[in-house]
Amino acid sequence: MSVKYLSTSLRNNLIEWAGKYNDPLYFKEDPISFPRRFLERGAGLQDVEVAAVFAAHLAWGRRSMIVRDCSRLFDEMEWEPYRYIMGGQWRSDSTSIHRTVKWCEIAGICSRLKDYYSRYESLERLSQDEMRTMIFAQKSDLKAPNKKINMMRRWMVRDDGKVDLGLWKHSDKNELVIPLDVHVYGQAFQLGLTERKQKDITTALEITDFFRDIFPGDPAKGDFALFGYGVTHNA
Repeated sequence: MSVKYLSTSLRNNLIEWAGKYNDPLYFKEDPISFPRRFLERGAGLQDVEVAAVFAAHLAWGRRSMIVRDCSRLFDEMEWEPYRYIMGGQWRSDSTSIHRTVKWCEIAGICSRLKDYYSRYESLERLSQDEMRTMIFAQKSDLKAPNKKINMMRRWMVRDDGKVDLGLWKHSDKNELVIPLDVHVYGQAFQLGLTERKQKDITTALEITDFFRDIFPGDPAKGDFALFGYGVTHNA
């Protein structure tokens, strides 16, 4: 299947949804609001990156629950995430912070971030798989869709001055990949953007390629089109 087989009306709808929902109005109560809060108050790059890592890591489930639990996490950090990371005194117990994520898992990420920031200034240099293994301590898996990592990368790279933050200046937004989870996959499948059954990186790239044709040079803008489809069809 190719994007050229999409009907003109569907193509126009995707463009319309992306234009409408690429707007901060729809993301005030959203995980991206946390790194944005640090950016808007003039915090350093590392504060924004750390906030983005954890906001993306907790971004599964109801948005109200995600926002609640991100707030709990940053309260623990006294809203100074980079200082908290580098201070080395992390809460580490078996209590849940968000769904199945425990404080000890958060502490593990903190430890790896501290080690990383002791050598480098920014996470931008990491590939998807390096982020997966070095920061989140997951096994290398080149077939994984890496939803939370690709979502964070979208936040940090896209630079149209609307929802996303645009702080990573050495990355090409044309190389971004649609953050693929079960919800996004379902929307893309319903729209005919993929016929694959596997929710893997190949499917994520196939969907991204559709949007690369619709939004030249900025395929991740299609994430807002899928968001818009979800809003208009679940209202």
